[in-house]
Amino acid sequence: MRQMGDNDDGSLPRPQLSPKAVLKHNYLFRSLSDAALDGIAALAAKRTYYKGAVIFSQGDEGDALFGVASGRVRISASASGGREVFLNIMEPGDTFGEIAVMDGLPRTANAVALDDSTLIVIQRTDFLPFLEREPLLAIHLLKLMCERLRWTSELVEESAFMDGPARLAKRLLILASLHGRAARVGHLELRISQAELARFLGISRQIVNQHLADWRRLGWIELGRTQIVIRNTDALRALVAEGARV
Repeated sequence: MRQMGDNDDGSLPRPQLSPKAVLKHNYLFRSLSDAALDGIAALAAKRTYYKGAVIFSQGDEGDALFGVASGRVRISASASGGREVFLNIMEPGDTFGEIAVMDGLPRTANAVALDDSTLIVIQRTDFLPFLEREPLLAIHLLKLMCERLRWTSELVEESAFMDGPARLAKRLLILASLHGRAARVGHLELRISQAELARFLGISRQIVNQHLADWRRLGWIELGRTQIVIRNTDALRALVAEGARV
């Protein structure tokens, strides 16, 4: 029987980051003094989630800030009719849930564990008083919110002005740069299914499959059941540049 923390391929799990290490790895808490980091780490509790577990759902009360100590978490949004769009993947050192924690309104997205994951959790009732005492943390939080706003605006612009192949190529390059690993010299391997990639773009799996099959024939990528290897990043970047001019 598989134990909590075992990987699907039988390898040993990656070591967990301590609450303080999660904070130090994240931009939101970077540059804070050791004393400040110790103070906010003392507010954090640890929770474990099995692969596929729902951490919170869109519309839930925004009562806590989360940081990833081990594993991965998928952030997504649900539209009317049940359609789901993937927004991001959080890995060790990343934090999420800031928006609802700050304004006290319901969650704007869903969070689901992609692997067996351990998270640090800081309650809103503890985080806000600490924020009032740390102006540098408040400035970092404002910058992070601006970064998220720019990212959202970029997604809207992509949807409005870029054609389908260029959008797919851009999202594939971004995901590979953030979450991929070097497979061979000049090659990037991304662990993702075509269905998941389609949900990142809000388009059908059939359309994604069609474009990926074309790129495989051209020798730009290799396809596996749950992985994509990028062999020619320059060709995909050129496709993105061309699509941006359409």
